[in-house]
Amino acid sequence: MKLFRSKVFWGLVLVVGGLILLLESMGILEGSEVFWMTACGVAGVLFMVALLSNRDAWWAAIPGLSLLGIALGLGLDTFTSISGEVIGTVILGGIGFGFILVYLLQRLNWWAIIPGGVLITLAIVAGIEGSDPGPISGAIFFAGLGLTFALVAVLPNKIGRMTWAWIPGGILMLLAILVLAGIESLINTVWPVILIAAGVFFLLRVIIKRNPS
Repeated sequence: MKLFRSKVFWGLVLVVGGLILLLESMGILEGSEVFWMTACGVAGVLFMVALLSNRDAWWAAIPGLSLLGIALGLGLDTFTSISGEVIGTVILGGIGFGFILVYLLQRLNWWAIIPGGVLITLAIVAGIEGSDPGPISGAIFFAGLGLTFALVAVLPNKIGRMTWAWIPGGILMLLAILVLAGIESLINTVWPVILIAAGVFFLLRVIIKRNPS
């Protein structure tokens, strides 16, 4: 859309937003949150409209859902008494699902699964951290990252199977089990061993490829 390329449009948005923040800091005006909520919501909708009108513009899913998530988070913060953890979940989840949509629209963008999975995992952890600061949130964090790499390995793409993703996926799942079992102290010993083993594995693969039998 031509609007996204218009320097005048974005310049006006920044000038108006800056003026509102300045007037609010001087005690002359209140309600900058409403402006930014509206601005983010409108911009997010425009990006999604651009995506719907042109599926090749898959990149618009990231700013579109991110801005809508931020707008929703600002709205919840302004008009409700919902906790900051839930608001963080909404914002991080919106950004994460933007990356997931990028993969769903174009299977060549398998890389989008990784930031999408990481952000959605962080969103889940943010949502439960206030009520459970213990090992469960830590285990969910590592398990979510492990599942993300597992999805990279099994989900279809136009490049081929990403079997390498099973390595970080398995390591992260192991760390999740250790944290959930309450033996986090073992991580200090297990983690270096895992790194060494992974390094040896990759070196052996290079040697075998260079010297086939």
